[in-house]
Amino acid sequence: MTNAARIWEGLSQEEHERQYNPQKACPNFDEYRALREPANEQALKELMLHADIAYGDHKLRTLDIYPALGEGARPVHIYLHGGYWRAQDKVNYAFIAGMLVQHGITTVVMNYELCPNSSLDEVADSALAGVEWVCRNIAGHGGDEKMISLSGHSAGAHLVAEVLATDWKARGIDPSCFVGAVAVSGIFDPAPAALTTVNTQLNLTPETIANRNVETRTPLVKCPVAVMVGGDEPWQWIDQSFRYSHHLHRHGNQPEVQVLPNYNHFNILLPFMQPESAIGSAMLRLARPRR
Repeated sequence: MTNAARIWEGLSQEEHERQYNPQKACPNFDEYRALREPANEQALKELMLHADIAYGDHKLRTLDIYPALGEGARPVHIYLHGGYWRAQDKVNYAFIAGMLVQHGITTVVMNYELCPNSSLDEVADSALAGVEWVCRNIAGHGGDEKMISLSGHSAGAHLVAEVLATDWKARGIDPSCFVGAVAVSGIFDPAPAALTTVNTQLNLTPETIANRNVETRTPLVKCPVAVMVGGDEPWQWIDQSFRYSHHLHRHGNQPEVQVLPNYNHFNILLPFMQPESAIGSAMLRLARPRR
């Protein structure tokens, strides 16, 4: 977003915090985490799991693979968790694999470096390194390296956008391997985060904000994208999804854009478990593109 169009300018500190700090907008967020726990525990108990595979030297550069059974190489889905780039762990998102594996899709749930011990540049670099590892190695786990989709929530949606803005050819990866992406409740320009109390952990600088603003960087991966956000989220948080969708549209993509009524920033994770939901059906549809 250009300086002239910063809609958050003029907000009081209290209102800015409500608009751009989801835990302030939804103070009972832990209640929704508890609703996911049974499904998460079930997935960890019942699914085949290759856990804590390292894709680098940092202790958080690890990922979990939940292989799907079936004949031939299986479509692959990578999930990038939220936590405002400074919290959460892949073990809390096994439930993502529960729905996908049932539908024959091998699922990768990634950790990545976190602030404040790493900068946001290093956070993004680690996530991209993990995705690259999947591209190069998932065939060894029965996955189809030519059919990789992604999804992410909140900060994870930003990292999905980072994948779409990366020059994969320069890394020796054919970008056509990415067949679809679902970005849910994302923050795509870090600038407003710098004005929240969360920045005591993010330590954002003007240079880092510019580097990681995916609203200003050309999306180089050409694949279908679904952008979704909850109707109960603060309006300026919702606006981020519209701005990013407009950015994709300006560069030739035609993203699916939905505001989902009655969902806030935290209960919007529940539809990731529901194949009939807008989010679940998009994940399944984009994981198996028609060719």
